[in-house]
Order: sequence, then structure tokens, then C-alpha cells
Amino acid sequence: MDIRMPAEWAPQERIWMAFPSAGYSLGDTEQARHEARSTWAAVAHAVAEFEPVTMVVDPGERTAAARYLSASIDVIEAPLNDAWMRDIGPTFVHASDGSVAAVDWVFNGWGAQDWAQWDRDATIGRLVVEVAGVPVIASDLVNEGGGIHVDGEGTVLLTETVQLDPGRNPGRSRQDVEAELARTIGSTHAVWLPCGLTRDSERFGTRGHIDIVATITAPGRVLLHTQRDASHPDYQVSRTLRAALETSHDAAGRSWEIVEMPAPATLTDDEGYVDYSYINHLVVNGGVIACSFGDAHDRDAVAILAEQYPGRKVVSVDARPLFARGGGVHCITQQQPVPLRG
Repeated sequence: MDIRMPAEWAPQERIWMAFPSAGYSLGDTEQARHEARSTWAAVAHAVAEFEPVTMVVDPGERTAAARYLSASIDVIEAPLNDAWMRDIGPTFVHASDGSVAAVDWVFNGWGAQDWAQWDRDATIGRLVVEVAGVPVIASDLVNEGGGIHVDGEGTVLLTETVQLDPGRNPGRSRQDVEAELARTIGSTHAVWLPCGLTRDSERFGTRGHIDIVATITAPGRVLLHTQRDASHPDYQVSRTLRAALETSHDAAGRSWEIVEMPAPATLTDDEGYVDYSYINHLVVNGGVIACSFGDAHDRDAVAILAEQYPGRKVVSVDARPLFARGGGVHCITQQQPVPLRG
């Protein structure tokens, strides 16, 4: 079966999400719980202005979800550990006949991290596939949706610290990973970046997801997170990543047109240097759901995203509560493409 993962700007049938459940992403105070539920709901309602949304809700959160989610959001129930649908859910692809299938990766808590629980989340990929009613492509690769970006033409962006992480895929080489991605998402050319952002590489991070670092916004064009303040450790990371992109190309052999997306002006929070990133946006039918941070650079980011995705309306959601819990708008969402018509 000839498989190809479409670009995120391809037409979509719906967006999948998961509502926060008991644990660190929900929080242990009423204020924290309200903040989490309100933020996940704000993203869902922003998306619902453009296309359908299905929210997976833990049975213990059924009553709360009903208070925060409008009737515009479709709800299904399933036990959850967490709410990062990009990572616990499947990755949707097109088969050779244009129909939709989905890859069910192995999820192990971002490399079997000691603070993570994933016994329930490890089953969500298969559940979403079943509810979506599409064929499943099983994979033994430990991978998350936040760890890959594609152009729909065979190129995949990766970071060495994720797919080659010994906590995820011990003993697997680049060639092994590339072969499995070719089988499951149809990639023909991998661009390996050396790392992710600093905070995301610390104890409570993903060890370097690509989806806060760089994304492909059109064939041959990549949008790169760029920290311009030399006092932030990502200042050097940004330059390392740009150098890696400058010496790489896409599946068609094109050198990248690199568009810099300035990092927010905010450098720190109560925990240290932030990994706030406008790269972590979601492209939807006719729109873009962007992260905002109450920051001086928010308006510039909206303008850049509008330029990168012409004809789409950019809607911003305050992502500070998401990043405080370990992710952003892209991290809590997963797109399901429409079938291709012959």
C-alpha cells in the first residue's frame, strides 16, 4: 500500500483533542483546574469555528467537560492519563487510492520518563482509529506526532534527540527509523535536526520535539523558531538549527527558504528559561490557531503566520497555561485529513 502523510495545510475532516484529566496537566487546585479546562476549551472552540472537533474525555471529567464545552464539540469517553492528543493519538495518512488510514505508534511517556504515566494513553491511538472508522497501520516505533513535521511530498523533519532517544528506540539507527517512517507515513527524505529547545530538553520536556522548533509552511519553505536575545540559551540553539537547515534540502532536492519566526520577548517564568514558541500553531480549514503569550511579539507572529498561510484567518489563544504544563496548541490537537478524490 502506497502511503503518504499529507501536509498540515491539506483539507481536513476534523480535529481530535483530549480533555485534561486528573494529573499535572489538570492541576491540584481549583484555580489550576479551571485554567486548564478553560484553555483546552478555548482551543476547541477556536477550531470549531472552522471545522468539527472531537474531544476524548475521561469518565471522571464528564461533568466538568459538559460545563466547559459547548454543543459544537463532539465528545467521546475513554480513560486518559493526559491530554496531549498530538502525541498519544494516531497520525493520519492517505493510502494510494486516496482513502484515509492512521498510524498507531507506540507511546511510552516521551521516553519512559519517571514522572509520566501512560498506561491509558497508550491505548488512545487505537481508540481514535476505531472511532474514525479508518484502517490502522500498526508500528513498533516509539514516536509522537509532535516529533514529526512533513511537507506532503515525502520530506519529514525530525530531531535526533527524539526518535533516536534510547528511552524510546534503543538500538535503532537513523536508517532503521527512516525505513519505518517510509513504511508508515511514506517519507522518502528525512531532515535530522540535532536537538530541540532548551527547556523542552530538560526533565519535564519531550527531549526535543520538532513542533516547537520548525515547521514546513509550503514545499521548500521552513519556518524556524529564532531566539534573538543572546542571554537565552536558545540563542545558540537557534543558530545551530539554522546551520543544519542551511546544509539540508527537501525530498525534491530544493534548498530551504528559511523564514525566521522570532521567539516571544518573554525570556523566563517561575521555572526558568521558557520555550514559548509561535511555531506550535495549528493549521485548520481556512484558518490558523496560533499561540499568544501576552507578549510584545504576539502581533508580529500573527502577521508572519498570515503571510505564511495566505487566505487563512489567524486566531490566537493564550498558550501560557499550555506551555506551563509542557506544550502548546499544536501539542493538544491532531488533524484528520479528508479523503482524496480521484
